[in-house]
This record gives sequence, structure tokens and C-alpha cells, in this order.
Amino acid sequence: MSDTSFDVIIIGSGPGGYVTAIRAAQLGFKTAIVEKTHLGGICLNWGCIPTKALLRSAEIYHYLQHADAYGLKADNVRFDPAAVVKRSRGVSKRLADGVGFLMKKNKVSVIWGAATLDAPGKITVAASKTEAPKGTLGPGSYQAKHIIVATGARPRVLPGLEPDGKLVWTYFEAMVPEKMPKSLLVVGSGAIGIEFASFYRTMGADVTVVEVLPQILPVEDAEIAAFARKQLEKQGLKIFTGAKVTKLDKKADSVTATIDDGKGGTQTLTVDRVISAVGVVGNVENLGLEKVGVKIERGIVVTDGLGKTNVPGVYAIGDVAGPPMLAHKAEHEGVICVEAIKGLHPHPLDKSKIPGCTYCSPQVASVGLTEAAAKEKKIDVRVGKFPFAGNGKAIALGEDQGMIKVIFDKKTGQLLGAHMVGAEVTELIQGYVVAMNLETTEEELMHTVFPHPTLSEMMKEAVLDAYGRVLNM
Repeated sequence: MSDTSFDVIIIGSGPGGYVTAIRAAQLGFKTAIVEKTHLGGICLNWGCIPTKALLRSAEIYHYLQHADAYGLKADNVRFDPAAVVKRSRGVSKRLADGVGFLMKKNKVSVIWGAATLDAPGKITVAASKTEAPKGTLGPGSYQAKHIIVATGARPRVLPGLEPDGKLVWTYFEAMVPEKMPKSLLVVGSGAIGIEFASFYRTMGADVTVVEVLPQILPVEDAEIAAFARKQLEKQGLKIFTGAKVTKLDKKADSVTATIDDGKGGTQTLTVDRVISAVGVVGNVENLGLEKVGVKIERGIVVTDGLGKTNVPGVYAIGDVAGPPMLAHKAEHEGVICVEAIKGLHPHPLDKSKIPGCTYCSPQVASVGLTEAAAKEKKIDVRVGKFPFAGNGKAIALGEDQGMIKVIFDKKTGQLLGAHMVGAEVTELIQGYVVAMNLETTEEELMHTVFPHPTLSEMMKEAVLDAYGRVLNM
């Protein structure tokens, strides 16, 4: 093959794209990946990773402010906004550089520029506005038997809430503030909105959240979302649900929002900045997908569960292939896609077993059916719960506010869903994810020995509670 001909070309180098490229190379494919802005995509550069770095700074700041609760003294505690942002950007750069190393290690060619499909098996790459890193291939025509679209997503824009980069932010601007706003309005209470609301509130801003649906964190179990809301409001967040922002009046350095409370009333709120966090949309435009006949429905590339589109040789993974729009879903989807291309017959992606995590304080994590969803399916369920207040490790950590909830099929003992709110639950949820993938029933979980003292003990206690056998409550 020439330098312009490959077995597999992936368009987009986010978590889905670069992981797919590595797996393709492992399987013996001559592989290239196309990127126009930054290796690692949104997740490593402007999403998952830098936000967690910001939230870690906020967490430590919170602990320092409450050092007395641990028998410690920390006087004159303050923060440097520029240094907080600098650390976050440094974390992102380290990981983005790591992606470049992984591409070299696995002999994946990097083509720098913006790709469009000319026909199945053929793409044209135009020059990027971003300077190409050393060692990358440039603009031109390239061929591959298999082309995988992994172009990710961008913030959704609603009429009247258009971001301007100064007064009305998306998550891009919210991650690199020149100064910390004293007041902030967050529109939308999904994971992105609540994480930023939590961060800025911890750093001292007066934060208001407006959500059009009846509960915050709309995809989460209602009981867990209600618990999280109560804790967030205790921290000083002001939350409006069943409400919407109908108008933004911009001043020189502030914004006045008109809020419809959903009950026939309206109110105005003046804040320094607004964050629009009303979801994301897949980047399906300007790729030539329509030109080659790829089927797109409601802004999403239609695939078969193994990444195949309706056009032979063209595939899609990650956010452009539909929800849940999560990095770990994109990674797994990409591995499945390229293994199917190789003929390894992987199992199609089971979206019911993809965990979701929100890194606010308290953290929220879940997998599988909510209690309401299980009942909508007419499933007779057993529900178990266990509070952090009953766990020794949580009390010792000073983190006794939280809950774990599990949902079982009463007839079969199948674990249908697990939902958590509290400290470090994003690190705990994988235990239930593994259990669900192994088709574990309550019996295996009850017979599993969990180490003491750990937060993980609550996972077993919640199971025991579902069957009337809870020990520490």
C-alpha cells in the first residue's frame, strides 16, 4: 500500500476514534486517523478530563474550608483562578500528548486536516486551521476499504440562548474563565450543567440552575435525583425545575434572564455569566455523509449495533451514532466495530449496561433501569437501599450523606439497575456493571465478601435490603 492507502481510516481522534485506531492496529490493519484540531478530541481537551481537574481543585478547596471538621487548621484559605485553570489545561495537555505517543507506538498514521467522504472508500482531507503536529500527514486524497466516522459532538444551541463566548458560555468558555464570576445562571441540569454548577458554587459563586423538566439530572432515578438536589441546595445552589429561560438581555458585563417558572409566573435574574448546558448534538455536517447516501435520522447516523451504516464500508461510532453520548460508550463501540470488520463476531453493544457518572458534589452514578422504567415495563421488582450514614468508612471520611439503590426482578433475581449518590460513587458503579454483564443474581452478590471498612460494603447491604436481610440498618 502507498502512504495514501489504508485498510481502516478513522475520522476523529476522540476517545472513540483513537481507541478504535489502536484496536485496528492490534488486529493487523494498516490504520490512519484524521484530526483537524487536537488529538484526544473534546473529551481529553475540553470535556471529561479538564472538568474533572477543575472539580478536583474545588473538592480540595472545600476540604480546606472545612478543615476544622477533621481536627485540622487551615487559615486564610483562598484560590488563584488562573492557577486552577492552568492545572486543568496541563492535565489535558499531558493526556493529549499521550494520545500522540500511543499513535506512534501502534504505528497509526495521523492525517492532519478536515475530512470529507467523496465515495465509499475515498476521502479528501483539507488543510486545518490548526497547526499540524510534527510527523503527521497532510491534506490530500486517501483511500481505505473501511472508513469509520467518529467525529463526536458539540454543544446544542437553543434560539435566544446563543453563546457569545463572553457573557453566555458553553462548556468551552466555562472551563477557562479569566476571572471567577460572582453570580452564574446554568441553563440545563444534565451532567454538564450540574458539574459546572457544583464547581462554581464551591468556588464561591452564587449559582442558579434552571431545568425545563420536572427533575434535575433527568436520566437518573427520581429518588437519587431528589437526594442530589437536596444536598446541592444545602450547599447554596438555587434550583428551578419545570421552568425555562425565555429571554436574555445582555448588558456590558452582565445578563438579565427572564425565567418562566412553569406555574404561570415569571421572574428576572441578573447574573455575571450564563452557561448554556442544554445538551449536545452530533457532528454529522460537512462530512459528505449525505453525498454517499449514509442514512441520518434526527441528527444521528443510523447504525446496526456493530457500527455499520447502510453504506458498505462506512461506519459510525460514538456521539454521531447516538446516545448515550459518553466517552466510554464510544470506546467500546469502536472496539466492537473494528472487531466485527476483522470477522471476530463481537456481541453488539448493549446500551442497557452502559454506566453514567456525574462528578458533582455529591457524585451520582447509575447503570440499567430506574425504578420507574422497570415498573413501566410491567416488571415486578424488589428494591433495596442503603444509606451512607450506616457505613463506617463513609462516617470516618466525613461523607455520611448518600445512598445506594438497587432494583431486582422479583421473579428471577436479575439485577436490573443500580443507582448511587454520594462520595466516590463513580468509582463504585463498575462493580454493579460487572455483575450485570455476568448476569449475576442476588444470590451471587449476597455470597460475595466485600472488604471492611470500605464504601463498597454498602453495595452488598443494598442487595441484602432488597431481600429483607440488611445487617447494618
